[in-house]
Amino acid sequence: MALKFHWFLPTNGGDGRHVVGGGHGVSAGTSGRPADVAYLTQVARAAEDNGFAAALTPTGAWCEDAWLSTAMLSQTTRRLNFLVAFRPGLISPFLAAQMAGTFQNLTEGRLLLNVVTGGESHEQRMYGDHLDKDARYARCDEFLEIVRRLWAGETVNFQGEHLHVEAATLGQIPDPVPEIYFGGSSPAAGVVAAKHADVYLTWGEPPAAVAEKIAWIRGLAAEQGRSIRFGIRMHTITRDTAEEAWAEADRLLAGIDPATIAKVQQGLRQSESEGQRRMLDLHHGRTDELEIYPNVWAGVGLVRGGAGTALVGSHEQVADRIAEYASLGIEEFVLSAYPHLEGAYWFGEGVLPLLAERGLWKDERPRRRQSATSPFVTAGLATRR
Repeated sequence: MALKFHWFLPTNGGDGRHVVGGGHGVSAGTSGRPADVAYLTQVARAAEDNGFAAALTPTGAWCEDAWLSTAMLSQTTRRLNFLVAFRPGLISPFLAAQMAGTFQNLTEGRLLLNVVTGGESHEQRMYGDHLDKDARYARCDEFLEIVRRLWAGETVNFQGEHLHVEAATLGQIPDPVPEIYFGGSSPAAGVVAAKHADVYLTWGEPPAAVAEKIAWIRGLAAEQGRSIRFGIRMHTITRDTAEEAWAEADRLLAGIDPATIAKVQQGLRQSESEGQRRMLDLHHGRTDELEIYPNVWAGVGLVRGGAGTALVGSHEQVADRIAEYASLGIEEFVLSAYPHLEGAYWFGEGVLPLLAERGLWKDERPRRRQSATSPFVTAGLATRR
């Protein structure tokens, strides 16, 4: 099984050498590196050059718009796909289908879609959306049915509880049709994922919890006569030695003010997201028991909403944990680091070659022409002789 690896574009307040918070109703902290086109291009090109297949761009009031950001970055990169997060219901299904077709056709097939229903009612109301959580999932079900039918070339007449379209015919059918990534830990989320998702995404939890979630979604999908792939979203702190990696985790933790932790945790406890509740339960706001499984660290979730766990260890240890998650059925890994630019190289140069040696990853990058010149060290030694 060849695994896929994706990176993250830090449009959520920028990037830096410390954990940048934000998400699920809490504001992002200071970053140091702005989320502008110049810097995001560096991150995207680093992901591209290190063999990542795609880059996830988040959605919400706490970050730059994902559609616009990735449209710009598609012109400053060459091969990288973009996993664009968006919220159904904030735009019409026909417009979303049309935008996806335009993006896919003008970038020659570099679009993937991460459908996010929205876990915070107060944030949704900022956008003019006043449905409750279960109603948002019901609307998402209708939304994805309409979009799928439009992409199939149908003329769609649909009258649902939340959405209504008449004689809808799409002129810009995407080629290929973008795959849909979908996450959510509530019962309502599972039903929608089973019916519509190509890839079900979970945030990083200990392997036993991930295995339970995979079995749950796989069973629901089987009832629909479908099969689904599975992915996981985590951060990474990988270094040449375990000591170096844990020293970096300690440095990140030391840079977080206890008062900030208390404030963010209070805000995150207001979240309606079942997945966010599961993230909070991994550490309960404490800083003394953050290694919740070998090489799985919950420190990021102290100040960041959403994905709150990181793989921490030597390159070999991180590769071991990835292999363990893969043995459960995880095929795609959406990863990040602080900073994202350097982190892409730490993982791409340290972990991916080990996974390639184990037959778990195939390098799809075009072969590079090797230089015929002598390495600098060798030339220097020859000179000294």
